Amino acid sequence: MDAIVKDDRIELRRTDDEKKALVQRLNRIEGQVRGLKTMIEDNRHCQDEVQQIAAATAALREVALLIIAQHTEQSLQVAMRPEDRDLAMNDITQLLRSAMRICD
Repeated sequence: MDAIVKDDRIELRRTDDEKKALVQRLNRIEGQVRGLKTMIEDNRHCQDEVQQIAAATAALREVALLIIAQHTEQSLQVAMRPEDRDLAMNDITQLLRSAMRICD
């Protein structure tokens, strides 16, 4: 993975393997959501439906944490360059602000 500074933001350039791992996680989550839809159509017990929602939500949070970790790692490398330190710290702060909304 590599990062570049573009338009006052840090953009990641993930490897194909990194992209594949994220997409695989998202495909599993997509399956969970399809399963939830089927459960609702089949009038399954509400507790089962809520459990499926909790599982999908937790899986999405894990994807978010992985993305945050990747971005933070690369941003810290950018921050090692004195001319980009403020930009990198601002970028990390903005990312964490967005992440905090996930937990609300």
